[in-house]
Amino acid sequence: MAVVSWLADSCYYGELPAGCRHCAEGAKLVVLVTGLCNTRCYYCPLSEKKRHKDVTYANELLVKSRSDLISEAKTISAEGSGLTGGDPMAKPRRTVDYIKYLKEHFGNKHHIHMYTVPDFEPTWLGKLAKAGLDEIRFHIPLSAWKRKSGEHLDLISTALGIEPHMDVGVELPALPGQFDILAGLAERLDGLGVQFLNLNELEFSETNWQALRKKGFDVKNDISAGVEGSEELGIKLVEYADSSSFDMGVHYCSSSFKDAIQLRNRIMRRAEHTKKSYDIVTEEGMFIRGVIETSAPQKLISELRARYKIPKKLIEYDRAKSRVELAAWILEDIAADLEDCECYIVEEFPTADRLEVERRKI
Repeated sequence: MAVVSWLADSCYYGELPAGCRHCAEGAKLVVLVTGLCNTRCYYCPLSEKKRHKDVTYANELLVKSRSDLISEAKTISAEGSGLTGGDPMAKPRRTVDYIKYLKEHFGNKHHIHMYTVPDFEPTWLGKLAKAGLDEIRFHIPLSAWKRKSGEHLDLISTALGIEPHMDVGVELPALPGQFDILAGLAERLDGLGVQFLNLNELEFSETNWQALRKKGFDVKNDISAGVEGSEELGIKLVEYADSSSFDMGVHYCSSSFKDAIQLRNRIMRRAEHTKKSYDIVTEEGMFIRGVIETSAPQKLISELRARYKIPKKLIEYDRAKSRVELAAWILEDIAADLEDCECYIVEEFPTADRLEVERRKI
């Protein structure tokens, strides 16, 4: 085997995890089971609205009932789901229920992987496997990286023998300055029979940047949130696995992979399934649409349709944002006549939260 250069500066040695292949296609529903977690890692990038809060999200959609998982999965033609947190096993019954529910609806072909901390009761491993979990990824806390034995490795070892079979791996941040410790841990994992080790590029976020700064970390360049030295360490560990002829696969995943490949492909899939007749879809999967802000939106729609013969499918009332939405090319033509209204061309994500990227007044 040899090191394989992959997408967006990522690379791997050995076999790439199935969950990673689906993620690269943007085909995984991202399920944040809960924002709760007992392991307070200083580098955790989770946002304020989720961190340490018992909330559930499917991609960017706040989940209010289990059916929201299915509807959001359908918007991206999901081929699988990735369960994350916080720590999903902070709410184990919910996690098992979600796995069963997704498998019952989409069938066994729907690949489900989960990212968790190995500090729960071993009896849950059998319940997860029976529910249909295909792949489990353990995050070993930083405090345990040096240990040659302990409850974390014991649980991982137990997971390897669970039936029905689950792929068992470990997923960690590529922390600069920790090569020797991570190489030693990788050797122990390989000896246990763990199938893969994923190393993620460490990133600055709104919630971890102060802690990272205190540790002496800096961004690698002006256009990236990646931490300086993380990429080099990740690649070095992949090369180490190759030179040591590990049986275990080792995968370095760059921050640009998550943004330029994984997220972009998921957004493109969602845009294709949720676009309105009046939407212009950009190469990045963003929606461009016209927006009119007025105190009487529904009355204005009736007047505009009558005056300009606008087809029904090209203009509508957006109840969630209390505004009129219509084709941008139509609004460009009629905006000058709408003196009592605020008219804009907006660009926004096709996601459930519909994050606005740009707004231009006309």
